[in-house]
Amino acid sequence: MTLPRLTAIPADIAAVADYEPYARERLDDNAWAYIASGAGDEITHRANRSAFDALSLSPRVLADVRGGSTALELFGQRFAHPIMIAPVAYQRLAHPDGELATVQAAAALEAGMMVSTLASCRLEDIARYAGAPLWFQLYVQPDRGFTRELVQRAEAAGYSALVVTVDAPIAGIRNREQRARFHLPQGIGAVNLQGMRTPQPTLPPGTSQVFDGLMAHAATWKDIEQLRGLTRLPLILKGILHPDDADLALAHGVNGIVISNHGGRTLDTLPASLHALPAIAERVAGRAPLLLDGGIRRGTDVIKALALGASAVLIGRPWLYGLAAAGALGVAHVLRLLRDELEVGMALTGCTRLADIGPQLIHKN
Repeated sequence: MTLPRLTAIPADIAAVADYEPYARERLDDNAWAYIASGAGDEITHRANRSAFDALSLSPRVLADVRGGSTALELFGQRFAHPIMIAPVAYQRLAHPDGELATVQAAAALEAGMMVSTLASCRLEDIARYAGAPLWFQLYVQPDRGFTRELVQRAEAAGYSALVVTVDAPIAGIRNREQRARFHLPQGIGAVNLQGMRTPQPTLPPGTSQVFDGLMAHAATWKDIEQLRGLTRLPLILKGILHPDDADLALAHGVNGIVISNHGGRTLDTLPASLHALPAIAERVAGRAPLLLDGGIRRGTDVIKALALGASAVLIGRPWLYGLAAAGALGVAHVLRLLRDELEVGMALTGCTRLADIGPQLIHKN
């Protein structure tokens, strides 16, 4: 039996990790399997977190940090802080209000938010509650005409960037979901894909269900080129882990990169996102902003990511656990905790502005 949602924040929730057990008590096994699982043996899922734990900060003392600020600008858009809501599908699995609760919390805490193609609420309805920049995360669909319509809908609704996920052309093998026999409950689905034609090819004997079926309509660099010509919005690729792919992205007119392994949910044994960041930052050399997701649970994690070359970070499971436990209140509290920790961390490492955070803050063993 699941417990009712919280209407106030318990005193023993002092850090974002404290939300996880509260979320578990309020979700059934089906929803929990989807939200908490990683691919395969979940090695990458765990590595995302341990990568941050393995780094130490090297503080400077007696700095005058009066008038400090966490503000930044990305793609001509102003943000109060570098902590953004990552795109997560089917948020009504976590709470009946789904994305509508999340966007209201993001507005209250001035957090940028990315809305998934697989949102369980209409992208136009979500946009009505936006109080900070709202970006649309796009999965390129087999029906390219419908894909164009999605982009046009996002533009018309006021979304201010297009984030194309490139690391999940097919779903990863998530054994935890398989064991739980995960399914979308009645009434929850990808409402923004309603009306799309989905090809159902009949494969001849001897062909591969993966290569000749599932991957037959997967996006390629040609699609990125076409999207670049389709929209004037900043174009960001999410799911880059290799410096060569970062180079290709910039060559195709991409404006920004999210270094991500999809929260460890697509292919297991990929490197932690944080481990992939330095080589990509060196290759990109300031030509485009880099964002990072995967494993962030503390304000000090934000500092470490920025020190290694990121401009901002995305968080996923932490606020999703907050959503499951307490709806919009939980999401807002998670964002507040992380921003407070970021400000304290900056003050105690002698950083007045985000620009002060650099590789000198990473302790060399």
